[in-house]
Amino acid sequence: MSLLHSQILGTGKPLLVLHGFLGMSDNWRSMGKQWAAHFEVHLIDLRNHGRSFHSDAFSYADMAADLTAYCDHHQLQQVIVLGHSMGGKLAMHYATTNPEQVEKLIVADIVPKTYPPHHDHILEGLMDLHTHPPESRGDADQRLSQFVTEQGTRSFLLKNLYRTRDGFALRVNAPVLQDQVGQVMMASDVNYHGPTLFLAGEKSDYILPQDHAQIASQFPQAIVKTIPNAGHWLHAENPIVFAAEIADFLGID
Repeated sequence: MSLLHSQILGTGKPLLVLHGFLGMSDNWRSMGKQWAAHFEVHLIDLRNHGRSFHSDAFSYADMAADLTAYCDHHQLQQVIVLGHSMGGKLAMHYATTNPEQVEKLIVADIVPKTYPPHHDHILEGLMDLHTHPPESRGDADQRLSQFVTEQGTRSFLLKNLYRTRDGFALRVNAPVLQDQVGQVMMASDVNYHGPTLFLAGEKSDYILPQDHAQIASQFPQAIVKTIPNAGHWLHAENPIVFAAEIADFLGID
C-alpha cells in the first residue's frame, strides 16, 4: 500500500493534522511549528493532494485506511487528530473506526452533514490548468481568474503549482477530485465518545446553531467553540485565538 507523504515536526505525543479539500500539508506548517514545542506533529498530505500518491479511489473509507497504514508504518498509538473541512470529516471517520487509537479529536469548521456542491467553478479552473499546463505562475493566475475571481482563493489554489521541465503542473489530482467531489460533501455516519473539540468560524456557515444537536448526539463529549472574526479558513484568519482554543483543549501553555 502506498504511504502518505508528511512533514514531521517536534517530539512527543503524536498530533496528526489533516488539511482540507484542495489543500496540502504546507498550509499548516506555521501552526505546526508552534505545536512542535509540545507534540510530534504530523502534517499529512492526503491522497490526491500535495506530495502524496494519486488514486482513482477517493472515499473517506479509503482515506481512513491510508491513515491506518500511516500510523502502522510510523508506529503511532494514542494519537490526537485535528482535521479542517474535508480533513475534519476524515478525522471524524477515522475516530469512528479506530476509537481505541484516537485519544482526542479536533474538528475545524465542519460537521458530518451533507453540504451543497460549491467547488464546481474552482474545479473547472483547475481542470483547465491540468489539461493545458501553464507556462508561468502569472499565466496560471490569469487563466484561473476566469473561474475564480477572489484573489485570496486563487493564491491558496495556486500553491498546488510546481515547476516541471516543460512549465508547471498541479499537485492535486484534478480529474479525480472533480469526479469524486460529491463524496467529499456527503453526510457521514460517524460517532466518537472521546474528548472532542469543534471549532466554528464566526463568519462561516459550515457549522450553524442548528447543527449543535447533531454534534451532541454523535459526539457526546464534544465542546463547540466559535473563533471570532474568522470564516471557514479560521486557522489562517484568526490563528491566535484558534491556537489558544486548541492549547486549552489539549492542556498546554
